[in-house]
Amino acid sequence: EAIEAYNKALAIKPDYADAYNNMGNSLKDQGKLEEAIVAYNKALTIKPDNAEAYNNMGIALRDQGKLEEAIVSYNKALSINPDYANAYNNMGNALQDQDKLEEAKASYNKALSLKPDYAVVYRNLSTLRKYQPDDNQITFVREMMQQSDLKDDDRCHLQYTLAKMNEDLGDLDAAYGNYISGGKLRQKLLSYDYKQDELRFEQIKNTAPKLKEFAFNKPFHAAINTPIFILGMPRSGTTLVEQIISSHSEVHGAGELPFLSHLANSNNIYNQTINSDNILEVRKNYLNELEKVSQGKPFVTDKMPQNFLHISILLKALPEAKIIHVKRDPAATCWSNFKHYFSSKGMGYSYDLKDTVGFFKLYQDLMDFWDQQYSDQIYHLDYDKLTVEQEPETRKLIEYLELGWEDDCLSPHKNKRSVRTASQQQVREKVYTGSSQVWRKFEPYLNGVFDEFEHSSEQPPK
Repeated sequence: EAIEAYNKALAIKPDYADAYNNMGNSLKDQGKLEEAIVAYNKALTIKPDNAEAYNNMGIALRDQGKLEEAIVSYNKALSINPDYANAYNNMGNALQDQDKLEEAKASYNKALSLKPDYAVVYRNLSTLRKYQPDDNQITFVREMMQQSDLKDDDRCHLQYTLAKMNEDLGDLDAAYGNYISGGKLRQKLLSYDYKQDELRFEQIKNTAPKLKEFAFNKPFHAAINTPIFILGMPRSGTTLVEQIISSHSEVHGAGELPFLSHLANSNNIYNQTINSDNILEVRKNYLNELEKVSQGKPFVTDKMPQNFLHISILLKALPEAKIIHVKRDPAATCWSNFKHYFSSKGMGYSYDLKDTVGFFKLYQDLMDFWDQQYSDQIYHLDYDKLTVEQEPETRKLIEYLELGWEDDCLSPHKNKRSVRTASQQQVREKVYTGSSQVWRKFEPYLNGVFDEFEHSSEQPPK
């Protein structure tokens, strides 16, 4: 609807640069990155000194994994407006994706020199730093938190920043309080309601039998690219698994693609609109988008974790797809969800521990349901077992994908592709065990919230 409104504006005023820029943002939010970049270029044709359009185009290019081009675009924005703190922040994000951590820190610090109260930059920077007691940024962030007129959004970013600072200083009591306060603010800002998630899961399960029974009159056209879906709970090890698979010469790791969710919702499939046209629309558009990001490789990974919601649709529309469900210790998964600030808006459950545990149970129940329906079409991979028995588990995984064995799959830390997720620094290291016990240092504060889960038997890390 937003895009329709921008097109009406452009019909009245064809040289309206801001309308093209804003349309690019809406297309970017839909995951239509090529179209977004076309819109930004139109804005720049009309107004070549539009620093905002260059900055936004940089974000779209980063979303495509075109990090060098993104940085060029940010630099163009900065050549027009040298004091553009937002462009320095975004450049820091792209440099971090490239594992250029010192350059990323420098870019974030430049943003803060231009805008000392830029809350989101403190949070971005905190993921790259280890804080010491005499660090002046700790004092500055604490002082900012005392401001009575601080916006909720900024206060939220600063709570997560302070959580990391306090955790680094060993003050777990204060860090836990920051995570709780930050989470409450984030849920408020997202207007999150747990009941909406419950209803969504129920709707998905109600639609599934109709999808399974649906039969097409004609066979599909063969796909150019075979999708490999890596799914499960966020923070369950999906990034590592994508790094392993995309180390193979025939596979391109495309990261978290938003297409399946957008297509399922835009075609009203969960509102029981199940017919050949709608399902074929999902297939055609998904494969078109996949080809655009494939970089010419025959297999393409889509590691959007929440695609576990859409298994019935993807198996009906994309029967040639491979599905890898990554499982991890429940307490480790829930804790990692809870303490992380997700930039996407669809993770409202994760900012409250009880909601996180509740969502995890909904996920477990749905995966059990999918197993009853499609047990022979889903490959279950245990993350904790993978970290302990790396080679045998990796060989079984590559065999399931019907790919020839390549030794590079045992060295995912050497894979130089860009990584956009919260796990980007972990996957640059060799596969290691013990990560599923990190939550235990906060166990005294958790009031037994994870007691109902069976836990991984690994020893906690030193």
